[in-house]
Amino acid sequence: MQFDLTIIWALLIVTAVFIYVVLDGFDLGIGILFRRFPVGPERDTAMNSIAPVWDGNETWLVLGGGGLLAAFPLAYGLIFSALYAPIIAMLLALVFRGVAFEFRWRDPAHRGVWDLAFSGGSLLAAFSQGVVLGALLQGITVKDRAYAGGWWDWLTPFTMITGASVVIAYALLGATWLVMKTEGQLQQQARALAWPLGVAALVAIAAVSATTPFLKASYFDNWLRWPDMLAVAPVPVLVALASVAFARTLKAGREAAPFLLTLGIYFLCFTGLCISVFPYVVPGAVTIWEAATDPQSQVFMLWGIVIVLPMILGYTAWSYWVFRGKVDADGYHA
Repeated sequence: MQFDLTIIWALLIVTAVFIYVVLDGFDLGIGILFRRFPVGPERDTAMNSIAPVWDGNETWLVLGGGGLLAAFPLAYGLIFSALYAPIIAMLLALVFRGVAFEFRWRDPAHRGVWDLAFSGGSLLAAFSQGVVLGALLQGITVKDRAYAGGWWDWLTPFTMITGASVVIAYALLGATWLVMKTEGQLQQQARALAWPLGVAALVAIAAVSATTPFLKASYFDNWLRWPDMLAVAPVPVLVALASVAFARTLKAGREAAPFLLTLGIYFLCFTGLCISVFPYVVPGAVTIWEAATDPQSQVFMLWGIVIVLPMILGYTAWSYWVFRGKVDADGYHA
């Protein structure tokens, strides 16, 4: 019973994190690219494309973090102790970004300042998330179920690479979102940005993928040990095929396909990360079973998830359905 519940909770948290990456990724990406767009209708249209959904997207970050605290409290304590600085930087950046989003419309006299805060907050939040990912992959020093590393252990060349990679990944999501949701000059500019960002994203994926198996022996075994490698070989093959399809659809002038294919590529990359770290929640140190709370608590919280999760999914689906279609500087239109 404990095994099954632990797996279920791990899957729930992984799902919440991935949905957050997908949904908040494109609106952070628009923030990253924001200052590339001309002041005026183009920036207004870019912001209008995410205005109805951006705050709801961050619900999944709360769900993932709250679920980690509730179901895997040991992992929560270790991760936050080791990565306090980049996590706080991410949260502060999201606060600045949210404030800038609201004040940009209500304080037009200082719109340039709010635009800078919106873009800078988006960039810092994305980079911090990448640093957290890289720091988790390279490992956290644990001794006697407590963090035993230093304040700056997270700061390495690898975490800088993963930080930059997440920035590029989110920027590509933002560009392809605008290709799908906008028209005219802004769509053309977003399409032009998607080409170099697509190439940069593939380079980043290749760099992280080539480095990760050599961080820990368990990663190497999961990916490169024969015959286990046959089971995971489809992942990079599918990434390559999806990348070719992305280039073809972008060149053909398709609107929705580049965004959907980008999501598919990131889903495959996320799957690869899960393959690398399983069954650890703190890679190389603590497994999901070692970090899990007691079965009675897991059962109690699962009832709450059964009630709350469909409501969140329903609200998310409904909001995206209501605000479907193209958008311009004045709002949405079918």
